Amino acid sequence: MGKQESPERAQGGDLVRRHRLSTRLWHWINAVTLLVMLMSGLMIFNAHPRLYWGEYGANFDRPWLKIGTLQNTRTGEYSGFLQVGDARVDTTGVLGLWEDGDGRQQRYAFPSWVTIPSRYSLAGARIWHLAFAWVLALGLLAYLLWSLVNGHLRRDIHITRREWSPRHLWHDVKQHARLRFPKGSAALRYNALQKLAYAGVLFGLLPLMIVTGLAMSPGTDAWAPIVTELFGGRQSARSVHFICAFLLVAFFVVHIVMVVLAGPINEVRSMITGRYRLPKEKGQ
Repeated sequence: MGKQESPERAQGGDLVRRHRLSTRLWHWINAVTLLVMLMSGLMIFNAHPRLYWGEYGANFDRPWLKIGTLQNTRTGEYSGFLQVGDARVDTTGVLGLWEDGDGRQQRYAFPSWVTIPSRYSLAGARIWHLAFAWVLALGLLAYLLWSLVNGHLRRDIHITRREWSPRHLWHDVKQHARLRFPKGSAALRYNALQKLAYAGVLFGLLPLMIVTGLAMSPGTDAWAPIVTELFGGRQSARSVHFICAFLLVAFFVVHIVMVVLAGPINEVRSMITGRYRLPKEKGQ
């Protein structure tokens, strides 16, 4: 296995401590929380699979995004579609029109295998969504406060003036494109692109998800109507909420791809035990 080394004296091949317990706990709790919220959110979306800008949105208003079904007037057959603006693509079998486990055609936007509950239940989805929204909000607050106390944000997430330079950013982009990952002790430090991504999630996407979730609630109008007004209306807040959700999905996909390319066993172990084996440099 190799001996446990401190990060300051570590070299390629050494086993070192990488992630604090607070980071590991928040990572896995957040992974489960966001998965449940995404799946329950898709069920909520199934109740009205359209997105609008502004305060109002109903079946006869013009949505900027729509998932639904069309019936062929000649054959009587249905097909599923996704429409963004005036652009429309066929999604039969995936979105809008799909078969359930019993082989019956269903005309909900998202299939049952990606929703909670798996059967149509708007009330059930709202219960799941709200319960885990509390976990997300309180967990994010606790994590940020603790990261301020232990210096994680300052030490690992803070982007220095040198890292903001276009030359430095472009160098990191090229290294990622060529799949050249840092070796030795350098692998313990986040590069500028990683810092930007994590900071964007911590201080952008997750807070926006929480605030727009509040803005969609009619109860928020009673104690903080300005929250809804900031987004130009409840339907605009709903649109921003779903955009943030799918940006988080995109972040997750890129994150998983990077983990696989960098060595999944080593990366996942570090997020479970906190211990990470430094990649060896050439010649070691």
